[in-house]
Amino acid sequence: MRAERSRPNVPGHTVSRTNVPLPTDNAVEAAIARVLAAEEAARAAIARSHDDAAARAEAARAATRALDQRLESRIATLRARFDRQTSEQVAVFEAEAEALVAMREVAPAEMAALERALVALVGELIGKPR
Repeated sequence: MRAERSRPNVPGHTVSRTNVPLPTDNAVEAAIARVLAAEEAARAAIARSHDDAAARAEAARAATRALDQRLESRIATLRARFDRQTSEQVAVFEAEAEALVAMREVAPAEMAALERALVALVGELIGKPR
């Protein structure tokens, strides 16, 4: 049903055929202005939210970069310590290897004398076999 304007019953309002007062142009314009203002406020809130999210994301990236740098530094320290300890241990092994190489070989006569001394010692400790 189409509302038609007639003589105002209430000042500032028109009345439809159903006797329901219709808002005046000023009231409609005020309502539209309120809606537009609310829409602008919502857009501003969304923009602030986007800015806040971007700032938080950048802060998270900065924290990640700082953590990465600390981890890289710790890893470098551990690698250096491992390399130093490994080098020290290799030097000990090499010194032992050189000492073993420097030992002279036992002559067959010396080996025979050691075996006779060992047999004699075992005989004294456990007795001679019968």
